This record gives sequence, C-alpha cells and structure tokens, in this order.
Amino acid sequence: MPEGLIVKALSGYYFVLSEEEGVKKPIQCRARGIFKKKGISPLVGDRVIYEMTENGEGTVEEILPRRSALIRPPVANVELVVLVFSIKEPALNLQLLDKFLVHTEHAGLETLICLTKLDLLQDSEMSAELGETTAPGKDISLRSVVELYEKIGYQVVITSSKQREGIEPIVQRLAGRISVFAGQSGVGKSSLLNAMVPGLELETNAISMKLGRGKHTTRHVELIRLQNGGFVADTPGFSQLDFLELEGEDLGLCFKEFASYAAECKFRGCLHLHEPGCKVIEAKERGDIASCRYEHYLQFLGEIKDRKRRY
Repeated sequence: MPEGLIVKALSGYYFVLSEEEGVKKPIQCRARGIFKKKGISPLVGDRVIYEMTENGEGTVEEILPRRSALIRPPVANVELVVLVFSIKEPALNLQLLDKFLVHTEHAGLETLICLTKLDLLQDSEMSAELGETTAPGKDISLRSVVELYEKIGYQVVITSSKQREGIEPIVQRLAGRISVFAGQSGVGKSSLLNAMVPGLELETNAISMKLGRGKHTTRHVELIRLQNGGFVADTPGFSQLDFLELEGEDLGLCFKEFASYAAECKFRGCLHLHEPGCKVIEAKERGDIASCRYEHYLQFLGEIKDRKRRY
C-alpha cells in the first residue's frame, strides 16, 4: 500500500499527499474506525499508509511512527517552530514571546524568532524604546531585543512582508522539514507566508486599533508546501498559553541560559527563588542572565503553582 503525508484535516477527512510519482493532488481519506477505538487521531503532519477505495477516495490504514506531536496546534513531526511577533501593531510582547519559548523548549523543538513589520519602524527607532514590552515601566529597544535572544542562542530574523525584507533566511531554515508558524493574531503570519509562497494568497485582516490585535484569519491547520521540499503549518493565532504539562521543577530547563548555572546550584531541584547557593540568581545579579527573562521565569513559576493549587 502507498505512503503519504497528511497535509490537511477537515470535518473528519484527511487529505493525504501521496509519495507516489505523478500524484500531485492530495487524496481525500477517511481514517479506519480502529483508530477511534484505540483513542488515536491522525494529525496533520502524520506520515501514513493508505489504501484507495472504489469511489476514488482513500482510507488511512496505519500511522507511521512520529518524531513529535504537538497538542496545540495539533501537528505531528514538527522539527522547527517559527515564533512570529510584530515589532508594532500589536506591540512586541516579550513576556508572551518567552512563554512561547518555554513551550518550544519543553517540546524539544528548534526555534527561530521572526520579528515582523519592520516597515512600521523608522531607522532612528532601531535603538529607541519600543514601548512597554516586558512590564509596565520597563522599555527596551529593538536592537536590545535582538542582542538578548541571539546571546541566548536563538536565531532572530527581522522581516517586512511589504518590502520583502528578511524572507530568504527563513525560507532557507524551512527547507526539507515540517515547520509551524505560531504567534498572536495580527502579527503577520499569513502575510509572511504569502510573501514566501508566490500565488498563495492566504486571507489577512487589518489590525483592530481598539483591541491592538488582529482577527483570526486561519481556522484550521493545513500544511503549505514550499518549493524547497519544506512544509509549513499556518496555525490559528492565539495569545493565551497554559502550563498544563509542565512542573515547576522543569521550568528552569526551558530557559536555555539557565542551564550551565543551574547545574552548579547547591541544592538539587533548585527553583532559583531564594535558595542559598543558587548560581542562577548569582548570574542574574551579575547581569549574565537578563533581569526581564528572570522576572518572566518567576511569573511563569507563579502561574504553575496557582494551577496546582486550583487543580
């Protein structure tokens, strides 16, 4: 039986792109009932074995082993997450960016940070304050943001879909793999994909100036095929993330720059709060760990503790 890749899931149907030569259009398939009995659902990104039926459709017979599986968005075999955040409209939110980074680190995925809408920023504003990006009264410049995350070890690309700037470095990272674009609504994910894929024409919407965010233009998960052999999942925009799968002891592992210091903490399982001999706190006080990142760590740790108290 032939193998293929699920590129879209909609209303109980799975659209499978066959690996057989000459088949370019995805085949509409149903999944075998045994998956439901076992509590398994095929996901976009799954590599599957399917069988053609007499009516020209197909049946998903087997799901091949997954390299990864995300719950939100529901995509399998993702290797890279592109976190898309706008410089302006809506304003850059570093707390939310760090929350996304915690989730991608916890999932063990590569991450690329993409800052969009460069065209809204004047040259003189590169070093000027962007506004309250971390907490009230704590401003930071775009140049400082880039330096902060590159120092931690993340690739940061600044783009303008209108001016087609910064597009090529992202396309190169997407080659030959399944990637996910994630971020708030209205940050320009669909515009960025339109700039990357000629003729794609994904729906985009203007920002609501009253709310400071965009409308949800992407309503289901679908893999978009690139010319370099990559696939990108354009996912519904969302601004709220929870830590349902994360314990407080694991949170520090999701802050990459904590790792080398945490290994030398006096106490095993150190939460980096007020424990004596905590090397993470010492590094923060020396300026080796950014204070905004440490503050976000404390905020997230508080959210995890609140969740445990509630449930």
